[in-house]
Amino acid sequence: MQQMYSRPSPSEQVNKNMVPKDQTITFLLNYSKALRVINFKNITFETLLN
Repeated sequence: MQQMYSRPSPSEQVNKNMVPKDQTITFLLNYSKALRVINFKNITFETLLN
């Protein structure tokens, strides 16, 4: 899998003008701050603290 994503993409397939909206970035940052993953023995608990 690493080999598949570590290769540079052909220049014709990459749109260099793609820029995410500020709302999208804010949403992702807030989501990542609210997500908590707790590992207990063999169980993983994922909680969203909103």
